[in-house]
Amino acid sequence: MSWDPQQYARFAGQRLRPALDLIARIPIEHPRTVVDLGCGTGNVTKILRARWPRAGITGVDGSPQMLAEARKAEANIGWEQIDIAAWNPAAQFDLVFSNAALHWLDDHPALFARLSGKVAAGGALAVQLPRNFGAPSHAVMHELASSPPWRDALATLLRPQPVLSPEAYYGLLAPNARSLDIWETEYLQILEGENPVAEWTKGTWLAPLLAALAPGARAAFESEYRRRVAQAYPRQPDGKTLFPFRRLFIVAGF
Repeated sequence: MSWDPQQYARFAGQRLRPALDLIARIPIEHPRTVVDLGCGTGNVTKILRARWPRAGITGVDGSPQMLAEARKAEANIGWEQIDIAAWNPAAQFDLVFSNAALHWLDDHPALFARLSGKVAAGGALAVQLPRNFGAPSHAVMHELASSPPWRDALATLLRPQPVLSPEAYYGLLAPNARSLDIWETEYLQILEGENPVAEWTKGTWLAPLLAALAPGARAAFESEYRRRVAQAYPRQPDGKTLFPFRRLFIVAGF
């Protein structure tokens, strides 16, 4: 499917904060090589460049639309269009970094074993994963996609557990990691605008479901989703909408 950089960027500040929190906990002072997996428009990759100006930085993403935006703003980064599910370079990196991307991939035991193998000795794997899939913003989406009007078109796209528990990732990484830092944060995001939670998910988890539907079915699905989500996240008296969002962070040293 085709990603919409403008829709994704509507909540750029809220999406950036977890990446900054992750970067702040990375214990490497002078990495020589850094790769950002699922770099999107490169907003976080540019922060990695500013944090480590002497490092060789590579941004990897499968979306040509996202990378086209990334290339506009920063030339001193190696941008590579590769599906991160197929990313398997011969070289190792001092820092393998991924912010809000790996939840799109299946088989995390195999995935994290592969990524750990791409970390050079003394380096780190640093990952942030959304873990909000039980909240109404995502549960309503799954419920609708499982219902008869849309089930036939969307059943193959449903992924009930895109992200494992923190304890599961500890079990995957602890046998080989030199150090492990795993934590969760629930951000109480204060959003503005008309039905902003629906607009948030339209830039991410909702997008592939809408793309898989014919125009008429797409409009009906989105309309019903927006109605239910507006009920689940009502406006506050001041007009703002509160959107609690849980995220999982992992920093593994090798």
